[in-house]
Amino acid sequence: QVQLVESGGKLVQHGDSLRLSCAASGRTFARFGMGWFRQAPGKEREFVAGITWNGGSINYADSVKGRFTISRDNGKNTVYLQMNSLKPEDTAVYYCAVSRGWDAPATIGDYDYWGQGTQVTVSS
Repeated sequence: QVQLVESGGKLVQHGDSLRLSCAASGRTFARFGMGWFRQAPGKEREFVAGITWNGGSINYADSVKGRFTISRDNGKNTVYLQMNSLKPEDTAVYYCAVSRGWDAPATIGDYDYWGQGTQVTVSS
């Protein structure tokens, strides 16, 4: 059974930075792509960032390009999301997920394991 545990979410001010972590267990972490998604109140869950199994390819949603950075440490079975220049519209529950394969698509259906989420709130 795969388990993902996100951490690092909290209340911050507009313009602040925050780093989220996602610790994985129960699967050979290094073989699979990882993604970060978010869901704001009343909205659908959306793709934020994805990283392939070896970090060789990374993609971002247009709304976070240039501000967010995804990375992974396969030795620690952990994926990170560094978020800079945070805006109130970044407020959401952030989820990490394991891809069904080595890549990291932007489609929710391409991920089969999800964490419980961590709340990020950005005040104006």
